[in-house]
Amino acid sequence: MLSKRLGIDLGTANSVVFVEGEGIVLIEPTVVAIDVDKYTVLAVGDEAKEMIGKTPDNIIAKRPLRNGVIADSRVTEALLRHFFDKALGKSRFFKPDVVISVPAGITSVEERAVLKAANAVGARNITLLPEPLLAALGADLPIKTSSGNMIINMGGGTTEVAVMSLDGIVEYESLRVAGDAINDAIISYMRKRKGLLIGEQTAEKVKIKIGSALEVKNPKEMEVRGRDVGAGMPKSITIDSNDVAKAVERPLRLIIKSIQSVLEKTPPELSADIIDRGMVMSGGTALLRNLDKLFTRATGVPALVAEDPEFCVVKGTGIALELLATGERKFSFNREFRR
Repeated sequence: MLSKRLGIDLGTANSVVFVEGEGIVLIEPTVVAIDVDKYTVLAVGDEAKEMIGKTPDNIIAKRPLRNGVIADSRVTEALLRHFFDKALGKSRFFKPDVVISVPAGITSVEERAVLKAANAVGARNITLLPEPLLAALGADLPIKTSSGNMIINMGGGTTEVAVMSLDGIVEYESLRVAGDAINDAIISYMRKRKGLLIGEQTAEKVKIKIGSALEVKNPKEMEVRGRDVGAGMPKSITIDSNDVAKAVERPLRLIIKSIQSVLEKTPPELSADIIDRGMVMSGGTALLRNLDKLFTRATGVPALVAEDPEFCVVKGTGIALELLATGERKFSFNREFRR
């Protein structure tokens, strides 16, 4: 086979590229820096992310995806071209087949935007598959069987809760609350309760370094620097994990509500399987400390974090590429996912 096959986890915060036969070859932030005067792309990925909050008026560092779907098609094309060039090289004689992850709740308009962007950068056969299904494949859940399997995939822009059986999605909810909403909640808490203005990247560092979904006895501490709300001068304060737990309470409550809603709609026979197997958590947000304990406490169903949760979706694209190529399995899901 002369043409390569790619799997792309096109995430709101980070994107990961899988090349068949090579594995994961690229992990970069889903950020593009643009010169608005010339409308030219200056940087993509890690380099562009470093520019967020630090650019002059003529340069914008932006995320072309919002809540897991394309918000700016031209910028998304530049992003995908960058991924294709880095994964396959700039000189390509054959167009690659591509599997791209999309939110389960994607609309037909949003779906067409993804197809258009991938086609514009040189993809041949483009298959869009829902993120919960790919995450379940990547987490090695037995979704081929008739037993019930539940996945909670939490990325940067969306949380998707799904129950699967026989290679199809039985019940699901797609909630546009995830890692970004948690960052926003931390920013809001720091401004209102601590009198400190911080940026998105600082909030992300706080979440990763000391973040917790529950208050703990021995919280971790961290010095946070920003601008004083009243005086407008630079200021640094020390916060701990319990501050973060209070800050993120609202977005996590919305995710729990979505999980409970899916559990309520799940057929009884599948519910019995889920109680036995538990809920599997994937996506980068699944790494938030004590989140599994919070979900278990709120629902009564054991919550388990998948191995390498941030890579479950992209691993799923690799498995899907192989299964689709051999014709071994066909995935059944709602009409809006079909191409």
